[in-house]
Amino acid sequence: MQSVIIIIHLMIVLAMVGLILLQKSEGGGLGMGSSGGGGFLSSRGTTNVLTRTTAILAASFFLTSLILSMLAGYNRAPRSVLTPGTSVPSAPSSPVAPLGGPGGGVLDQLRGAPQPSAPPAGPQVPQSQ
Repeated sequence: MQSVIIIIHLMIVLAMVGLILLQKSEGGGLGMGSSGGGGFLSSRGTTNVLTRTTAILAASFFLTSLILSMLAGYNRAPRSVLTPGTSVPSAPSSPVAPLGGPGGGVLDQLRGAPQPSAPPAGPQVPQSQ
């Protein structure tokens, strides 16, 4: 359900971006670029169609955003910071093996790879004969 709404949401976004790019700039905002006439296919009529379509797409965008946010929070359990008994996870007590060391990586630990029993004591020094 959520993936269907996400796809619809993305289609609305793409359509809205396309319509906004199609609109002609009025060049001021105080009526400085408007022309006379008000037919359907005149510049003013086309502007009204694009503006109304953009407003409908914007309302649809807000609606799908609200639906997605409600779906995201639907199964979330409430959690309080002040509730006793919840503790902050502490740092691990044992030191972490260095990279390339005998402890293996995180993936090996997750896969359940056997851990070596004891790390090596230190660098090995060759003995002279």
